[in-house]
Amino acid sequence: MSTMTPDMTPEQALFLRDFLLSGNSDFATTKKVLAAIPEDRSDYRPDPKARTARELAWHIISSELHFLDSIAQGVQVGGEDLPTENRSLAEMIAFYETSFTAGLEKLRNLSGEQLAKPFKMYEVFNFPAVSYLTFLQHHTIHHRGQLSVYLRPMGAKVPSIYGPSADETWGSDEAMSA
Repeated sequence: MSTMTPDMTPEQALFLRDFLLSGNSDFATTKKVLAAIPEDRSDYRPDPKARTARELAWHIISSELHFLDSIAQGVQVGGEDLPTENRSLAEMIAFYETSFTAGLEKLRNLSGEQLAKPFKMYEVFNFPAVSYLTFLQHHTIHHRGQLSVYLRPMGAKVPSIYGPSADETWGSDEAMSA
């Protein structure tokens, strides 16, 4: 794994930000998967080493917000480690929606210079700030995939993600409302 800092111009950084933030369909998809978790089965885990559905949902939410805050500040910041037991899934999703939207607004207000300036993450990477948007996206896709596999054993339906599922076809009311 290379830790070399790639050079990026402010113009390239603005292009990459705008390209990666266009549409935000992954945000809507993530909300659909989170909303599919049955509250009364949110303690489900497929293996003793695995996180519960609730823990995995909170990991997705807090990690996305951690990346957005870090990019906006140009330095790695700590994530929110609040316990999830006292929050309903609906409260977690509402918090996610409000916080994610605010985080996106902060990113949209950054200059090309700010987005192109490298900073260190996890003492391993040293990339232009905007590059960490791809980390956010890949991390979420990975864990959202894990969570979607939990849904059927919990008695829930799997929403359409990047294509139809056995439970939700493209063009269905559920898929169109996302």
